[in-house]
Amino acid sequence: MRELDLLGSTPPEEIEEIGFKYVESGKIKEGLKLILRAAQKYEEKGNYEDAARLFRYIGSYLAKKASSEKARPYLLKAASLYIRLVEEEISKPDVDLDALDQYTLSVLEVFATTGDSQFLTKYGIKFASIYEELGSSFENMYDLKAALRVYESAFHYYKIANSIEDAKRIANKLVDVYSKLTEELIENKQFEEAGDAFWNLAKYIRILFGHDEHYIEMMDTAASNYERASKMAYSEGDLDRTTSNLVKAQYAYLLAENSGRAKLVGINAIRMLNQVIGTYRTAGDDKNTARKLMELTKALLGIGKYEEAINSYKEVINLDSGILYKIDIRHSLLQVYIAENGVYDLLDIVEIVDFYVSRKRPAHAYELLIKVLESTEMLSKINRKILEAEGYY
Repeated sequence: MRELDLLGSTPPEEIEEIGFKYVESGKIKEGLKLILRAAQKYEEKGNYEDAARLFRYIGSYLAKKASSEKARPYLLKAASLYIRLVEEEISKPDVDLDALDQYTLSVLEVFATTGDSQFLTKYGIKFASIYEELGSSFENMYDLKAALRVYESAFHYYKIANSIEDAKRIANKLVDVYSKLTEELIENKQFEEAGDAFWNLAKYIRILFGHDEHYIEMMDTAASNYERASKMAYSEGDLDRTTSNLVKAQYAYLLAENSGRAKLVGINAIRMLNQVIGTYRTAGDDKNTARKLMELTKALLGIGKYEEAINSYKEVINLDSGILYKIDIRHSLLQVYIAENGVYDLLDIVEIVDFYVSRKRPAHAYELLIKVLESTEMLSKINRKILEAEGYY
């Protein structure tokens, strides 16, 4: 094979490309050997990110097609490289939070795959403490949004490590910082952002105190801020922002146990959304048509119009079948189910899904939602209708 004869001088990018072509054409053994060689060459050149990516690919492939025993060395090699990348990233003067998120999550995902619970706990706590320190630094600099982002990572990582008391301690910090942020946003009349902040404040209040009147009050306040944002947008003639905020308000009212108000807001949103969708359709703007059809789908779910919601969603999928829309409809359905049935413990799932999506792990979010929906008879039936709309039946 000429390609193998040239591997000594061939760049890893080319070796990788050839390797994947071999795998795709059914030459699995040869392809994996080439991908392994590319990974080794990336590592030799100090490109640890691409090396880790390829070692992880080989391990994941072998875990599915061969055995966990054969996969393990490659997965652990990937984890060691990601740990090295974490150490390099946090030593920089300006930490790239997106990169740090990807490296830390990759380490924990590998240990979850290999079943190394001891390492999962060890590195979950280690990474959580890194994020906690970063949060304190950002808070001291009064960069509240950055502080919130890293504290949220710390919270989730402590939970992954089953360090519940540490997770609650971080939840307290999140409540404090979100409280400061809401004051600042309202003062600046940034009502949509204030609604988002109150929504998140409610989330961490529930974690600390359970689903009580404090949670309901904060979620109701989120809803009222979304309504204020919608009125401001309407006064400016911006029906797009108006409707987006009305749908947010509808769901906040649902979770605040104010079903009557949620229905009124939802009906109002549906009426205006049809107008906005018509405008985008006439202009031939498929991207925005799909986006507003998704909001229409959510608004219809929120008032119990499931059949109409599925029909609207089918139109979304015809325009854009991306995974984020597939997550969005199931995410919304779960929230409606929680509100209608008072099963507020399931909000833990909603929050994990939010975290996965925010950290660019949509496949994880989707898998978790499917698992939860399939565990309940009513939700399973609706999910089957959703799958039909997506063309799976």
